Amino acid sequence: MQCPKDKTSTLVEDTLEPGLTVMRCPKTGGVWLDRENYERWRSQQPQPEFDLETLSQQLADIDFQPPPTDAKAALCPDSGRIMTRARVDAPKPFYIERSPFNAGIWLDAGEWDILKHLGLHVQIDRLFSSSWKSQLREQHQVELQRDAIIDKLGEEVAEQVFALADTLKNHPNGDFGVAYLMQQFDEGMMG
Repeated sequence: MQCPKDKTSTLVEDTLEPGLTVMRCPKTGGVWLDRENYERWRSQQPQPEFDLETLSQQLADIDFQPPPTDAKAALCPDSGRIMTRARVDAPKPFYIERSPFNAGIWLDAGEWDILKHLGLHVQIDRLFSSSWKSQLREQHQVELQRDAIIDKLGEEVAEQVFALADTLKNHPNGDFGVAYLMQQFDEGMMG
């Protein structure tokens, strides 16, 4: 089996985790996860619940330099077809490849460790889900908005605004409080 990223290298059998056999490229350090092996291993692992806010913060804090092979397109070692890529939005984005032929997964050197740190190593297919990517983008926008509010109001006032927003959001008549604040704001702008 030939390496998807280095045509001169033949993959060799290796163990990525106890019970998870992979094919590793001795030159690039990348690994091929056969779908059946991965699913068998994955089914025996705890499946973490994801908190998008925490995951988004973890992604923002990743200090990972993708290897040069990450920029190369990859061909499925089984079928020779080009693999689809899922972008992982870290400060230095990187890509995970999946075969359209047999759903096998190619990880460049170091990517397994990052996915494991994020808890995504047992749910790699999430990275290819458009709805999941959309949820992560929305969470990122919420964080950008929060940072902008802190920047404009200062941390102390911003925290009061966030606390009041949570209180009003969870109160059965919170809309009256929001209406009152808007009225006060509008009157202040006119007066």
